[in-house]
Amino acid sequence: MCGIVGVLNLSKSQPIPETVMRQMLGMIRHRGPDEFGIYRGEWVSLGNARLSIIDLRGGQQPISNEDGSLWIVFNGEIFNYQELRPDLEQRGHRFKTHCDTEVILHLYEEYGPECLNYLNGQFAIAIWDTRKQRLFIARDRLGVRPLFYTQVDGQLIFGSEIKTLLAHPSVSAEIDPAALSQVFTFWSAQIPHTVFQNIYTLPPGHYLIAQSGNLTIQPYWELNFDADDRSARSSQDYLEEFEQLLINATLIRLRADVPVGAYLSGGLDSSTTTAIIRNYTHNPLETFSIAFSNSEFDESEFQRRMANELGTDHQVVYCTHADIGTVFPEVIWHTETPMLRTAPAPMLLLSRLVRQHDFKVVITGEGADEFLGGYDIFKEMVVRRFWARHPDSAWRPLLLRRLYPEIGRLGETNERFLTSFFKKQLTETELPFYSHLIRWFNGARLQRLLLQPPPTSPLEQAAQLIPIPDRFQQWSPLAKAQYLEIVTFLSPYLLSSQGDRVAMANSVEGRFPFLDYRVVEFCNRLPARLKLRGLNEKWLLRQLASKLLPADIWQRRKRPYRAPIHRSFFHSETPAYVTELLSESALHESGLFNPLAVQQLVRKAQSGLQLSEVDDMAIAGVLSAQLTHHHFVKNFHRRLSPITDADRVKVINNMREELTV
Repeated sequence: MCGIVGVLNLSKSQPIPETVMRQMLGMIRHRGPDEFGIYRGEWVSLGNARLSIIDLRGGQQPISNEDGSLWIVFNGEIFNYQELRPDLEQRGHRFKTHCDTEVILHLYEEYGPECLNYLNGQFAIAIWDTRKQRLFIARDRLGVRPLFYTQVDGQLIFGSEIKTLLAHPSVSAEIDPAALSQVFTFWSAQIPHTVFQNIYTLPPGHYLIAQSGNLTIQPYWELNFDADDRSARSSQDYLEEFEQLLINATLIRLRADVPVGAYLSGGLDSSTTTAIIRNYTHNPLETFSIAFSNSEFDESEFQRRMANELGTDHQVVYCTHADIGTVFPEVIWHTETPMLRTAPAPMLLLSRLVRQHDFKVVITGEGADEFLGGYDIFKEMVVRRFWARHPDSAWRPLLLRRLYPEIGRLGETNERFLTSFFKKQLTETELPFYSHLIRWFNGARLQRLLLQPPPTSPLEQAAQLIPIPDRFQQWSPLAKAQYLEIVTFLSPYLLSSQGDRVAMANSVEGRFPFLDYRVVEFCNRLPARLKLRGLNEKWLLRQLASKLLPADIWQRRKRPYRAPIHRSFFHSETPAYVTELLSESALHESGLFNPLAVQQLVRKAQSGLQLSEVDDMAIAGVLSAQLTHHHFVKNFHRRLSPITDADRVKVINNMREELTV
């Protein structure tokens, strides 16, 4: 795992100053503190900050092919590199290292962009072809590893984090009001947008080619939920195939020249992958989890149960409301975006615990909910569709209580209000965004806080921002909902703000067996009944887990991972930054929010009364946006810290590369 940076001259050859590359790399030293490498040519400069996990001695980047005509920098892991290498050697490719990076390079030399179809991994890649003067950059299928880019002053500038781009002297940060409104509706800026103007993310499953001043972006993989045409297959057949795929996906993610640990939340997903590790290897296993001081969020009882069951050496980070408030500015520095949750904060503390125990790699359970139907939003869609068949029914909406038990405790008046809320556009089941209407309309209530609210409705925004595949209408209702959740939330938020960014903040690499593309493609072909059976989520996974886990674990109802919000910021020792950034003067300075509306919200939070979910999201959204402005618009120049020769830097100067054309 690493971080990468690069600058390409689009119209004229002009070496990029080494000082610029050092400055860009300095902003991601947390991603790869072990060693650094820079390639400098007439047209392009590439850089790498390395977290050494495979081939500790020989894997320093950039790496070239045999004749130096191709150069690569790479962030991520290729889990099937051991299987790919022998065929390349038979085809005449000569290797000088034992790392996965060099396998990618020779695979590209052999197949060009088609090489991506051979890779099973999580990655962001940049390859420079000195003969063709062509830059190739690519991102893994689901966007586990980030990659951002911008064009300015005749240059393409890219890197693993936005702060690498901002470290370039020609790039500055300006928050995009339209993207901010996306966060306040869809919970994240929608791909390819970021919250910063003119800075974009390369979409998952895409590659970019830059040559002769032209940029082209192409998909090499797309989500496909076409059903399995082998309709006669039994549930047992599916279970057996799923079991073998998930076991293999887990075991190949243990490949490393350093110890590998595991996150253990006490839920179904991470318990299953951890049980696979315990049952199919003889490795000592260390597990890590979060315990909350507030019982509303705490699952430590189930974490201890699983750790004892599996005999792991278990470590716990204890997280209080105050801890979340204290660490939140650091979270926003690493995630580089506003957010409507505080959930990434405990994850940052968890990865810090992992690093303190000298681990660089952890196995974790993300992806199961998206691809096996685990979220309440999928069940909510099922209930609303069932209700829509008889919209005047009095008892059908009562099923919502099974999803949200707190509804029944709200009293008759509030319950009538919520029933009316969930009835919004109830019978319009043919709308492509039907499954997510309630969430998005709920989020849109936050728009009142924005100084520049969007001129269009959430549905109109969604139609403009979210690509709908040609075969979308042929998919099952569950498949449609899964697709929307993956493209609007998994890649832009969960794998980023709650995944890569808060793990790599402490130089920790997360690996995700449920996001193995073979597992994903298998799950996407499954009949809906094997994922969501009635209102019972992840049915097929539970059948597998019943062979591996205690009944009280595999039969548990899913409990969403959440963290407290307003009580993390407003208490007897409210952090100074909260008061400062939510002051009227700070709100006027950022120009993002209506100061009067925000001050009303602050007074409500200070009152000590119970806040609604929307108010909680509003507090997280406003404060994180103010922190984003503070870190990246107002004060970024103060954080610049270029790498030095003391950082183990390898610099390759190849200024006559154009003569090889």
